[in-house]
Amino acid sequence: MKRQKIVMNGKEVARTLERLAFEILERHGECTELALIGIQRRGVELAQRLRKLLEARLNCELPLGKLDINLYRDDWTNLAHQPQINQTDIPFGIDGRKIILVDDVLYSGRTIRAALEAILDFGRPRKVELLVLVDRGHRELPIQADYMGKMLPTSREERVDVYVKEMDGEDRVRLASGEDSQ
Repeated sequence: MKRQKIVMNGKEVARTLERLAFEILERHGECTELALIGIQRRGVELAQRLRKLLEARLNCELPLGKLDINLYRDDWTNLAHQPQINQTDIPFGIDGRKIILVDDVLYSGRTIRAALEAILDFGRPRKVELLVLVDRGHRELPIQADYMGKMLPTSREERVDVYVKEMDGEDRVRLASGEDSQ
């Protein structure tokens, strides 16, 4: 039996990103050493939106990068098919910067572990903080978000799907269970 529920609509996603931008401003003030890195795929779009929100309030440009973690995954041998390799583009120096790593859903922590390993190939940041739109629990590694849009307790049989306008035509977060969660 398929079940799905919209847990965030477009307005809620936009409001959540605004709140997260304010949290960043509260912690980092002028953001002079700050840079955003979005994890491919939907983390990039979320990071781009956060950048616009922050730049509008700071009246300055923030560096933005895109990170593909597929080559750093620890589950290549367990995958039924090869993951699609996307582009990594970090057009700024990482050394000494405060990086905010942006992803759509935090689950086991393995994506973030891979992202941290990938970032270190580009240099040594002063600090890395994690921002996620949704934290669904079920951590396998000791990783937690510094900025969280929504805590959404789930079962392992459920799936959280994040849709963004840029890729999907609309913003929403859906919780799916049953056959639809595979």
